[in-house]
Amino acid sequence: MKINQFYIPLLSVFFILSSCKKANVNAQQVGTDGSVETESPNSDYKPAFKGQTRIKAIKTTTPYHVEMVNKDLGRPWGIINLPDGKFLITDKRGYMNVVSRDGKQVSKVEGFPKVDSKGQGGMLDVALDPDFKTNNIIYFSFSEPFGKGNLTSVAKGRLSGDLKTVSDVKVIFRAEPSYDGDKHYGSRLAFDKDGFLFVSTGERSDRETRVYAQKTDNYLGKILKITKDGKPAPGNPFIGKQGYKPEIYAYGIRNPQGMAIDPNGTLWDVEMGPRGGDEINLIQPGKNYGWGDVTYGIEYSGQKVGEGITQREGTEQPVYYWDPVISPSGITFYTGNIEEWKGNLFIGCLSGEHINRIVMKDNKVVGEERLLADQKERFRDVLDGMDGNLYGVTDSGKLYKISKK
Repeated sequence: MKINQFYIPLLSVFFILSSCKKANVNAQQVGTDGSVETESPNSDYKPAFKGQTRIKAIKTTTPYHVEMVNKDLGRPWGIINLPDGKFLITDKRGYMNVVSRDGKQVSKVEGFPKVDSKGQGGMLDVALDPDFKTNNIIYFSFSEPFGKGNLTSVAKGRLSGDLKTVSDVKVIFRAEPSYDGDKHYGSRLAFDKDGFLFVSTGERSDRETRVYAQKTDNYLGKILKITKDGKPAPGNPFIGKQGYKPEIYAYGIRNPQGMAIDPNGTLWDVEMGPRGGDEINLIQPGKNYGWGDVTYGIEYSGQKVGEGITQREGTEQPVYYWDPVISPSGITFYTGNIEEWKGNLFIGCLSGEHINRIVMKDNKVVGEERLLADQKERFRDVLDGMDGNLYGVTDSGKLYKISKK
């Protein structure tokens, strides 16, 4: 009897300790400055204004449920909803998958052009034509073998009624020049309310291509605005201006893997810095966002980028930046069932291994939260689902659903 009396309390202590450990894993960590960042910055750069980095940590008060609805999606990169609620998810290896609303049924869509899937390349983002319900046209971006290298291309095609093939595929835009590299394709797509397509492109990472972000006679390191046929959108800021490609909407961009339009119609991007200097930018027509002259990051070697400056006349400041990096990828603005999340910006984070929640007021960041950090996953894209739930896809092939309890 004594053995049993000793054993039962000991077992209880074990379960209590186990529960505490689990709670701590799921709890958001908070740094000494009250922000979600617990690590020291890579540089001694100071923000240009209060609240530009390391804003106060916030915590969701609404109970929510996290569910992994599929764990075998291969190499997902972009996720959107079809009108019936199914998911259309790109696979980096060169095709797309249609996934049922519950995540259980997966079918492959084929008929796409060849992709260069080395490194960060492959089949990338996807967007529905604003008139998809009547024309079944989809737009997609991919790293296309071209010339002596590859580049970010945008194509469109018609999705078959049975959702198994895409036909009438036509490349409508190529972000030249091509380059023999495997990084920084950028490559998010977003239609505005007038039916014009925003395209983000990276500067291809290497020192020799970095300079293209500041030059306006090319398409690297840019936000572009085009028609459904790949022509410059009417009203673009540089149409008719010598030395400027007419498709350019904004420039001085590094690697913008996230781009979205908020409920007010404002365009935003998130872009990856080197060591430090990940940014949230409010994208305005004709503006220069500074890369590679101005940054809050440093080289991977530890050296300064360029002159080591964070501000320069004629360049825009990021609304928010991170140091160290979180590697922001796909983004979305939430309109779903959790009231306190409405209008918030959600960011899929790669090296950060979480979904980042950003609360803004008057286009300034006022709070930050790190969600799903206990899952230890590289979140490639997030989706404000048409069913009112938030979704995220990971580099390991998982699809997560976050819903109100």
